[in-house]
Amino acid sequence: MEKINVGVLGATGMVGQRYIKHLENHPWFKVTYVAASPRSAGKLYKDAVANRWLIGADIPADVQNLTVQDANDAKLALGKCKFVFSALEMDKEAIKALESAYAAEGIPVVSNASANRWTDDVPMLVPEINYSHLDIIKKQQEAHGWSKGFIVVKPNCSLQTYMMPLHALIMAGYPVKRMIVTTEQAVSGAGYPGVPSYDMIDNIVPYIGGEEEKTEKECLKILGKVNGSKIENASAPVVSSTCTRVPVIDGHTASVNLEFDLPEDKKPGLEEIERVWTSYTSLPQELNLPNAPEHPIVVRHEDNRPQPRRDRETEKGMACVIGRLRKCNVFDVKFVALSHNTKRGAALGGILNAELLKAKGFFDAL
Repeated sequence: MEKINVGVLGATGMVGQRYIKHLENHPWFKVTYVAASPRSAGKLYKDAVANRWLIGADIPADVQNLTVQDANDAKLALGKCKFVFSALEMDKEAIKALESAYAAEGIPVVSNASANRWTDDVPMLVPEINYSHLDIIKKQQEAHGWSKGFIVVKPNCSLQTYMMPLHALIMAGYPVKRMIVTTEQAVSGAGYPGVPSYDMIDNIVPYIGGEEEKTEKECLKILGKVNGSKIENASAPVVSSTCTRVPVIDGHTASVNLEFDLPEDKKPGLEEIERVWTSYTSLPQELNLPNAPEHPIVVRHEDNRPQPRRDRETEKGMACVIGRLRKCNVFDVKFVALSHNTKRGAALGGILNAELLKAKGFFDAL
């Protein structure tokens, strides 16, 4: 199979570096274009990230000697790549304008940035859950007059701890009315250099700006439905979240309490919930996408699991690992869930989005 040439916007930042590392030897995609801020433009990639390459021992050989281009000029990507991964770190309105500029040039954008998550014709994609939202891409193109370009985004990393377990229960006929989510989020989620070490060592920071709003609201768009030219949010569940930063490098943990929207005699027991989770698969598994986990949800029975250091690499960092499933005295059940924030929650999740787009034919005309 001939590989598709791809670009990475924001290629010198931490998330951009992760895209480049995860795309090394990818069976479908090859990085042929890198772009970043004007201060990096014109440099070889290896020189632009000298002394701040953070992802593994070596920069992939195919990328080291690519010349970094100015990400602000979408026309520079023409002829050099078929679509781009966006890991831009700038003002949200500037990101929206720039991602639209690439789409207008006929270059699809698979974005990690938050700027377009609430644009009502942009799918906020978790491939196992809302792959049907890709149906809106044609409407998005029509609305903007784009012939080949489009924008797809991934959700906030903290949602990956509970979205697939939640979706699995809903699809099994167990709708959820209310949830309380308390996250313990890794420092890598703050980027580089991130949170000052003096704030994190021997400490927990009980606030992450904007994170609680994302955790409470983004799930409703993901669970929503395409209605004409926009995606309409689901009405439930109601989510209350507290998001904290903890001294862990990688792996977001969440404590989840949930209440089913069902009569008491219709609510699932613990064994049924576990059965639903462990049997859960979806379109990415059916299509055998390169980075789709064979088991999207993994349940552990030890009293002290999941743990970030022990469990974040489960299914190559793409599974949701759940433990401590038990009855809740206030709601119905409670559990602890873990996801790898820089793999499933960031670059590798974005790559899985692109794999789904390719498998569904969205790159065929490029």
